[in-house]
Amino acid sequence: MDAWLSDFIAAEGLPPDFAATALAICGPLAARLVAEPRKPGLVVGICGSQASGKSTLTAVLRHLLEGAGLKVAALSLDDLYLSHAARQALGRDVHPLLATRGVPGTHDVALGLAVLESLAHPGATLLPAFDKAADDRKPQGVAVTGPVDVILFEGWCVGAVPQADVSAPINALEHERDPDGRWRTFVNAALAGPYQDLFARIDLLVLLKAPSFEVVLAWRQEQEAKLRARLAREGGDLRRAMTDAQVADFIAHYERLSRHILAEMPGRADVVVELDENRNPAPASGSGDVSPSPPSPRASSS
Repeated sequence: MDAWLSDFIAAEGLPPDFAATALAICGPLAARLVAEPRKPGLVVGICGSQASGKSTLTAVLRHLLEGAGLKVAALSLDDLYLSHAARQALGRDVHPLLATRGVPGTHDVALGLAVLESLAHPGATLLPAFDKAADDRKPQGVAVTGPVDVILFEGWCVGAVPQADVSAPINALEHERDPDGRWRTFVNAALAGPYQDLFARIDLLVLLKAPSFEVVLAWRQEQEAKLRARLAREGGDLRRAMTDAQVADFIAHYERLSRHILAEMPGRADVVVELDENRNPAPASGSGDVSPSPPSPRASSS
């Protein structure tokens, strides 16, 4: 594990202290998943805001589980985005903000359900893949032979539930570009409908809980600043990176549901990992204890 993690940190350009963070979070969680009785295709939902580190932590967790002899598949909610053409059609027919990928209503939920179902059974499953640079689906995914033991299903709103009231705008984007509430009403209705069918497949829900939405914005701006610096060093196209103002506008699309998740999900997630402003885990307590334990009600009832 030490050699693999060192190589992974170097390849991803992560700080050396990421090793301690990754093992502190993923080690106990992997031990719990190995210790608990499992059905084929057990789905672990990993919810984390933008720039919280969920993708990198998912990769470490996968490596630990595979090292324990389990067959693992990873699926990102991002890879279920509708095609560029389909989202442009939503933008024309429903609301212009739906042309921007991210919120519920901009994913192919039926595809996600089909993939989760297929991975639990014998045979080949083609995992979808999305090219963010091209803002469109890749023509070919990766084939995985099932059944797999564990499916790591990660995404910024994985496991989220709808809000009771979305009538009042919460930021400038909603006030100025969605004054009648059509966009946020559509998003909330999508989350209340087919997304709940998808999230019902989750057997163990893990929340990587950011300190606040303001910290999420700072994390995301930090990401883009690093991208700008790298592009400048390599002579790349600086237009590929957003400015701080552009990041703030983009992240505003996610603000409503991100705040709702931070307020609501800790009370029902099976595992809550409290992150500090440096993305390091705070001391575990209550539902944040990821040590081996008896199967959770969610897992045993599935």
